[in-house]
Amino acid sequence: MSDKHESHSLFLLDGMALVYRAFFAFQTNPIRNSKGQNTSAIFGVLNTLLEIFEKSSPTHIAVAFDTIQPTFRHEMYPEYKAQREEMPEELSASLPIIRRLLSAMSIPAVDLDGYEADDIIGTIAYQAAEMGLKVTMVTPDKDFAQLVTDNIILLRPGRKGGESEILNIQGVCEKWGIDKPEQIVDILGLWGDSSDNIPGVPGIGQKTASKLIKQFGSIQSILANLDSLKGKQKENLKTYSSQALLSRKLAEIVTDVPVNWSLSEFKKSDYKSEELKNMMIELEFNAIGKKIFGDTFKAGRGFQENESQGNLFESSEEGQEEPVQGAELKTIETTDHSYQVIDSVQKLEELTRSLKGKPYICFDTETSSLDPHETQLLGIAWSQSAHSGGYIVLPDDLKSQNQWMASLDNFFNIENVTWIGHNLKFDLIVLSKYNLSPAGSLFDTMIAHSLLEPDQRHGMDYLSESLLGYTPISITSLIGTDKKNQLSMKDVPIEQVSEYAAEDADITFQLFEILKDSLAQSKLQEVFYQIEMPLLPVLVDMEVQGVKIDVDALNEYSKNLGQSIESLTKDIYQKAGSEFNLNSPKQLGKILFEDLRIVEKPKKTKTGQYATNEQVLLSLSSTHSIVEDILSYRGLTKLKSTYVDTLPSHVKKTTGRIHTSFGQVMTATGRLQSHDPNLQNIPVRSAEGREIRRAFIPRDNKHLLVAADYSQIELRIIAAISGDEAMLQAFKDGIDIHAATASKVFSVSLDEVSAEMRRKAKMVNFGIAYGISAFGLAQRLGISRSEAKSIIDEYFIQFPGIRKYLDDIVAETKKKGHVETHCGRKRNLPDIHSGNATVRSAAERVAINTPIQGTAADMIKIAMAKVAKAIEDHGLKSKLIIQVHDELVFDALIEEVEQLSDLAKDCMESAISLNVPIVVDIGVGENWLQAH
Repeated sequence: MSDKHESHSLFLLDGMALVYRAFFAFQTNPIRNSKGQNTSAIFGVLNTLLEIFEKSSPTHIAVAFDTIQPTFRHEMYPEYKAQREEMPEELSASLPIIRRLLSAMSIPAVDLDGYEADDIIGTIAYQAAEMGLKVTMVTPDKDFAQLVTDNIILLRPGRKGGESEILNIQGVCEKWGIDKPEQIVDILGLWGDSSDNIPGVPGIGQKTASKLIKQFGSIQSILANLDSLKGKQKENLKTYSSQALLSRKLAEIVTDVPVNWSLSEFKKSDYKSEELKNMMIELEFNAIGKKIFGDTFKAGRGFQENESQGNLFESSEEGQEEPVQGAELKTIETTDHSYQVIDSVQKLEELTRSLKGKPYICFDTETSSLDPHETQLLGIAWSQSAHSGGYIVLPDDLKSQNQWMASLDNFFNIENVTWIGHNLKFDLIVLSKYNLSPAGSLFDTMIAHSLLEPDQRHGMDYLSESLLGYTPISITSLIGTDKKNQLSMKDVPIEQVSEYAAEDADITFQLFEILKDSLAQSKLQEVFYQIEMPLLPVLVDMEVQGVKIDVDALNEYSKNLGQSIESLTKDIYQKAGSEFNLNSPKQLGKILFEDLRIVEKPKKTKTGQYATNEQVLLSLSSTHSIVEDILSYRGLTKLKSTYVDTLPSHVKKTTGRIHTSFGQVMTATGRLQSHDPNLQNIPVRSAEGREIRRAFIPRDNKHLLVAADYSQIELRIIAAISGDEAMLQAFKDGIDIHAATASKVFSVSLDEVSAEMRRKAKMVNFGIAYGISAFGLAQRLGISRSEAKSIIDEYFIQFPGIRKYLDDIVAETKKKGHVETHCGRKRNLPDIHSGNATVRSAAERVAINTPIQGTAADMIKIAMAKVAKAIEDHGLKSKLIIQVHDELVFDALIEEVEQLSDLAKDCMESAISLNVPIVVDIGVGENWLQAH
């Protein structure tokens, strides 16, 4: 019987595991169609299926699912999977669509009440293997490794485009350090599985479990030889022996469930073309649709397609849709194109002459590394029309080649050109190293897309496939996938680099043609052309300048922090009555809630462990002095490891300065985000956190740092957009807004406002922008929920305009489906219509906050461009070097400090005209702490 099917291959997919994995892979940037529907899980599963068909050509395939009914494991152990959160509503809504998708692809779905997909796959896999089929189980779940045999392998799909992992018997044994795959069950019995709430044995992790099973063979054998063990390990195994055996039983995939299936049912069949085509249109999967049905396929109008495009399919005279022939997603091999190679000064000069008069030119630098500050410029690609362009090959010693430098300068000084690029900031920083700068205006396709779809991904490859139906050449095809042995682009043959680079420029030009029109259709030109593009060269200059830090001061501060941490640790051990691992939530929970019993009914996590997160500890800080010490310990250790010890490593050897990167597309509200290193997260509330700023210093003794900081800008914006008369008047009168709020809420005169009243009012003022609730206010202030509710109720009585704004903005967002800032920046909020109250409330809070925080973001971006131009216009040598939250920091020549301060104040206060006074505080010092 085994010979009969030996050429057949069966793929069994773990449906739920793949669905969850796909959904959460895109959690930060979900894929949505124009209706706001989250299609991430569907997209991910479909991609996995197509990849399997393309690479493996299975003869048979099926997908197994769980059902909502409890299984025998729940009967055996009621806490099984009890910690898992309820399935997200958007994921739940995707499941019936995925079932429809499988039906349209002629792929059977299998489930059985009382059993999990694991058991169904295990049973079918074993039966199919006995019939002689080669079986591949497709799942990210490690548990399936226990089923691997000579005829059954495990395929674990790669993460975020990475390579898939294929495990046979040898692979499983090497990965887990065991003799046979079935011993995985014994390892899981000892180690447990937090994802399924399988307890295992306390104190035994994966490595220890693997070592014990390698030594003894099984849990039963370990328990029979406990005398050969010693210490805590022996004690735990003896105490939790029954739990280990139970855990093993829970982790074991059964292979004899009563599932009915037949080989003929699982045979790979042709797609139900019309059903699948309609689904691709419904889901707006344009790129995948083209891959399946051909280049003429159109999935529907996203933001990239015009109303005038008409029907999605051309119709014949009889009114029937023309059949679309199958084809692969377009690639460079299947697309006509004309790319030149420019390898001499003469050819470059000819190119420059031919490009004069062209309104748009796209360019892209090719470099030896991804660090723009320390890389070598290898070449420059260009394109000025679709499917054409080329690559300028540059000499190794470019800076010493005067003719080349002069010709490149001419190239980038072509008159009346808009220079296009994707992530232009990188290219502009690289060019600045060679004193090259494109003259004319700029158009960054990455930034354009971030305005159109702020919650999506903005990578060029992603946009190429989703908007153009075209898969670009992969960089790994040139330099390799193994990061340890990857080539530099310098080592790749010129003919390959030329094709790759020219294609990038060509694709970017095509994206520009789509995105330019989309900005107009979405009425986002003002944000793009008047805020984001003028800011781009400012950020380039800031990143090139960098900031100097006092490394010796940080090293000294690190020693001081280390001593404080050591002292705190001793105090905590003394109060606890014993030493323990302060970084272990489990051990800490035992000390606080079992040994010291600081509360009668401590909170627990969904896994049954004591909750010891910061929020919980803050609420318990008054119960025992050890809690305050633990919070201080955590704060100081994070400060030391994340900032004080790390910042010196970011100093560039070539400049002796830190060159942080300011991301324009990393937040949906439009706020800039600093990374490598992140300067925006340096703590400022504690004295210890503020001390880090002391290490940020001017470039030399001829300079000082000047800090210009918006005063309470978000509250002023709230007052302006809500039109609340009481709050507007307080700002116009120059009264302390928190004291004014306290005066009204607590019905006392300004003179009678206490520090405690002001503290409470301040928390409400700032909390309103984030839709704070009575519960949240009570937790933050350490007061009862009833008192918090009373404060919020009185706040809205005294500031009725704020209440009206909150109600109106939520209602308006529900009507439009998106929310806007003062300048017109948009953010889509499909979750505002969710039937899940928690999800809907979160979207409502975003609707409230986005116009406030987004307007503040727009304001400081406008101010940065204005002050940079003012510095240039006045011929100053001072430089803007840092933007953090509502603050700008300048490296200022001492003799320019006064003039610069006046310019910065004027530019910042006039960035956006609002019906409320805008106030900017200016500070000057020999370091950032003094200036701030």
